[in-house]
Amino acid sequence: MDFFAFPPVAALLDLTSSALMGLSALLSPLAGASSAAAAVLLITLLVRALLIPVGISQARAEQTRARLAPQLRELQKRFRSDPERLRRETMQLYRDERTSPFAGCLPVLLQAPIVGLLYAVFLHPVIAGHPNELLGQTLFGVPLGTSLFGSLASGTLDASIALVCGLLVVVIVAVGEVTRRLFRMPQPPHDPDSPIPAIPVGLLGVLQFVTAGIALFVPLAAGLYLLVTVVWTLVQRLVLRRLYPPASA
Repeated sequence: MDFFAFPPVAALLDLTSSALMGLSALLSPLAGASSAAAAVLLITLLVRALLIPVGISQARAEQTRARLAPQLRELQKRFRSDPERLRRETMQLYRDERTSPFAGCLPVLLQAPIVGLLYAVFLHPVIAGHPNELLGQTLFGVPLGTSLFGSLASGTLDASIALVCGLLVVVIVAVGEVTRRLFRMPQPPHDPDSPIPAIPVGLLGVLQFVTAGIALFVPLAAGLYLLVTVVWTLVQRLVLRRLYPPASA
């Protein structure tokens, strides 16, 4: 059973889609035929702005983890042969610091329904038993329900689709590369006795470009959402890194 066909969820999707179309109508005098795309961009910016406290919570948690990392490594060395003692000492360290190893996780979980609902509207051609009107709107003549891969597979790919969807993917890749360079993750020292394998440095870099891969397959409306999200995330991380620099900085 499709979770999004469940009546309460479908009703929320329908309400969100209708709100987007209402916003599109308001933007029509300014954006013309691309008003629906402008509505997608604007509502995504609004959602990201509302979730700023989540980003702050994550930044604080990362700062705390960086500050406690040397002490945690020391505890792991001292109590390597006594897992139960290691667990107790670790939790005591977090209690002494008035924090938790799961700090920052709860806000991220709380944002998931909001982000998931909005993103689902951009993915579903049919909502609550009727066509999703939003995906029939256009950006520079390309329907928001169009995907680059889908057009290629169906043989309907033309110059406008290739240009609009292709440019979107290229910009997401560029933002991913800037993010990778600015927030390069150093390979953590690996304990040869640890059962957990080391993560290849190359894999950490590739993860920055997963969003671009997704944008190849999803409708243009979802691609616009992803574009705004990666750009917002990059800018937010730059700002928060200044406000909450790592302990080692």
